[in-house]
Amino acid sequence: MYDYIKGRITRVTPEYITVEQGGIGYQVITPNPYAFHADEEMQVFTHLHVREDVMQLIGFQAPEQRELFRKLITVSGIGPKGALAILAGGMTAQVVAAIEAEDEKFLVKFPGVGKKTARQIILDLKGKLDGVTDEVVFLTETEPEAGLGSNHDLEEAMLALTALGYSEKELGKVRLKLENESLENTEAYMKRALSLLLKQG
Repeated sequence: MYDYIKGRITRVTPEYITVEQGGIGYQVITPNPYAFHADEEMQVFTHLHVREDVMQLIGFQAPEQRELFRKLITVSGIGPKGALAILAGGMTAQVVAAIEAEDEKFLVKFPGVGKKTARQIILDLKGKLDGVTDEVVFLTETEPEAGLGSNHDLEEAMLALTALGYSEKELGKVRLKLENESLENTEAYMKRALSLLLKQG
């Protein structure tokens, strides 16, 4: 129904952003809201998710992320929340590579993905991801650069990760490491936390 919305970001929360266009503020759920910045004009690629009891507008920075999201929600056991958690780090290339390589260990590190669901993702999507490219920003193994971030940024990142389904126990482990790091902003804490979460276990 909607391919994209181009407008000003007026609000960023741990769960969604608000995009204003034509005097209307659209509430858009995104994998990582802090990848967007308030008061910037941005193009947000959208997917309208409709169920009997809910209608949600879900947004992405790149059409490749949206394409992978749409593929993931076709898998039994993966709903929009689970797919958003998988996409939160902008790791399209790594997720596709894990599916093609049948790397269950990588996939089960995402919240809500057990061994059965990981196998189902591989079974349903392997060899069917040609339209999904790696032309998006993704996590690297490099150490973070010191910045001017605050504990407020860390707290916002923790709230966003909780909204994606990560448990307090999982986040507690990475919080201890992140408290000793000074990163530039909430998005940087999100990416660093996701990097650490995917290395655990």
